[in-house]
Amino acid sequence: MSNPSLAPAELAVMEVLWDGGQLTARAIREQLYPKESKSQHGTVQNLLQRLEKKGLIERDRSLPVHLFSASLSREAYASSQLESLADKLTGGSLAPLITHLMQEKKISRKELNRLRKILDEGGKS
Repeated sequence: MSNPSLAPAELAVMEVLWDGGQLTARAIREQLYPKESKSQHGTVQNLLQRLEKKGLIERDRSLPVHLFSASLSREAYASSQLESLADKLTGGSLAPLITHLMQEKKISRKELNRLRKILDEGGKS
């Protein structure tokens, strides 16, 4: 499944929703702009509308104050972005990325063991 790339501000909203679950626009604004009063309310509303249009968040309209939640998990988004990056840079292969991360010691022993297990199981995990 291909998901659109997110602008930095959209990604910031998604991060808040991934960490916080269902939130009001006000709660999102307060987390993104803790020192601002209501001046950023329109900005947050626009970001929420864009994300909803892209199908990445859901709006619960059952209460007087709408609640927003991510309809796409952080893991699913990261996976789609990695696949897109691999397609652009290496013809779809993630091996060069994994090799680089291993050589630069960016993968922990625990993560390496997890990769080994996945490879041993034939990629079924």
